[in-house]
Amino acid sequence: MSVAFTEVRHLKSRVGEEVALRGWVRNVRTSKTRFIDLRDGSGFVQCVVGAAEADPASYETAGQLTQECAIALTGLVQTHPKTGEPEILVKTLQLLAGSVDFPITPKDHGIEFLMENRTLWLRSKRQWAIIRIRHTISKAIRDFFDEDGFTLLDAPILTPSACEGTSTLFSTDYFHEGVAFLSQSGQLYQEPGVPAFGKTYCFGPTFRAEKSKTRRHLTEFWMVEPEMAFAGLEDVMQLGERMVKFILARVLTDRVEELKILERDVAPLEAALNLGFARMSYTESVAKLKELGSDINWGEDFGNDDETILMNAMDRPLWVHRFPKSFKAFYMEYDRENPDLAMGADLLAPEGYGEVIGGGERAIDMQYLLDQIKHHGLDQKDYEWYLDVRRFGGVQHAGFGMGLERAVAWICKLPHVRETIPYPRMMGTLRP
Repeated sequence: MSVAFTEVRHLKSRVGEEVALRGWVRNVRTSKTRFIDLRDGSGFVQCVVGAAEADPASYETAGQLTQECAIALTGLVQTHPKTGEPEILVKTLQLLAGSVDFPITPKDHGIEFLMENRTLWLRSKRQWAIIRIRHTISKAIRDFFDEDGFTLLDAPILTPSACEGTSTLFSTDYFHEGVAFLSQSGQLYQEPGVPAFGKTYCFGPTFRAEKSKTRRHLTEFWMVEPEMAFAGLEDVMQLGERMVKFILARVLTDRVEELKILERDVAPLEAALNLGFARMSYTESVAKLKELGSDINWGEDFGNDDETILMNAMDRPLWVHRFPKSFKAFYMEYDRENPDLAMGADLLAPEGYGEVIGGGERAIDMQYLLDQIKHHGLDQKDYEWYLDVRRFGGVQHAGFGMGLERAVAWICKLPHVRETIPYPRMMGTLRP
């Protein structure tokens, strides 16, 4: 007869009952009584092996366990007298798989060592908490757009042309077609879906060959990109704020224990959830930055340091809107009141975190787009299908992109995005 195993996450409802568990030994303290810190993927629990309660063979085995060996056990679920959390008073214990000389010990390790052992580092309590929060954010994103009437429109990863600039493309040979590129964004492919579905989104991996080694950059990351018909800049900012607040509410409700593991102060997240997001024009934000000591000049794009300076002074997310058109993408609509400005906005996260969302209105005037394509040194024939959106019933539309990893970094308050994704890809990092 097969044993029905219980997951650690269900133990609170099983106090006073005998259960069977299986998992991996994170740590074991051996004295007269053995204390096993067990992980089963759903959570963590202390298992107490005493000579009086466990059978002799199990008691002996418990004294020989090593870090990350796999075990199965049965025991009584009881409440820890100090923490109030469930713990297991073990009756039987069986070794399922051994583990010798596990390289990541409870001592401190350098980040290089941990990155080289990323497949094993994922087992740590901290990484477990981060990836579970990432999972919740990903699901919240899909739930938000699905419930808001958006249709998922998957964008291709292999593309024939650039979206965000030709200098940051990864290329590959593509049969008789010549060269193909890994997608920088799915946004261009959402726009043709707008006349068909009204509101669409894609959510998948994107690639940027930027030679950047900052704490905010990955060469492969995930991005969600919604697009809306009959929408402008104001609609983008309202939608982005609603989405971020939806995500925050979900994380603060469903990932309390994981946030505790990360020792995350949730007060700033609660403030972002409950306060209206701030807004500044690009011109206003440059003036504010100068007050705060930045040497930025009007007409320059924000650097990471500028975003950090600005957001260290904010208690809530900030929309910066109407940037100079000169450093925005070719498809961005211009401000009819000031043609030097683009009808775009970036959402910057507080606590020194920078851009998590970038978006705005899309240009709909055919001649303007043709001029922009030429100005950016792009080949018009690569964009004829994109121009068709304007030729056949082109209307005002808008959207944005949010980088998942940057959102995770802010919500978890991580120092670097490399911890936000299971297998980070950065300059010089291709394995594992």
